[in-house]
Amino acid sequence: MLIQQLLNTKAGGVLTIAPSETVAAAAEVLAAKRIGALIVSGDGSDVLGVISERDIVREIGRRGAVILEEAVSALMTAKVTGCVVTDSVDDVMRRMTDGRFRHMPVMEGDRMIGVISIGDVVKAQVAELAMEKDALEGMIKGY
Repeated sequence: MLIQQLLNTKAGGVLTIAPSETVAAAAEVLAAKRIGALIVSGDGSDVLGVISERDIVREIGRRGAVILEEAVSALMTAKVTGCVVTDSVDDVMRRMTDGRFRHMPVMEGDRMIGVISIGDVVKAQVAELAMEKDALEGMIKGY
């Protein structure tokens, strides 16, 4: 399965946050939308970084609640690994696992066109395995 096929199954757009917004604002969006990360973007399609629940919790643990008033740009992960629609889900899962990150922007040139999570990738893999299982059972049982 290709990333394009996975993107086609997802509803809604990509949530982004400006680098100048506070970490508290990012935490509010994450909680309200029940998501694990936001793409940090100046215009909604460029990718400046990613800020995740883990980034926020880690820094609260290190430095306390004072970080909530800092700019998102101070905590975000600036080195972001992306993928393209022609990448395979298997390859992206491997890169996410090896890099130990759970969110990846889908890029078309320098422009972000979507975001996938490790949950999206696992769900796609499970669906593909279920289809293969059903096909094999059909072949074995003769229908």
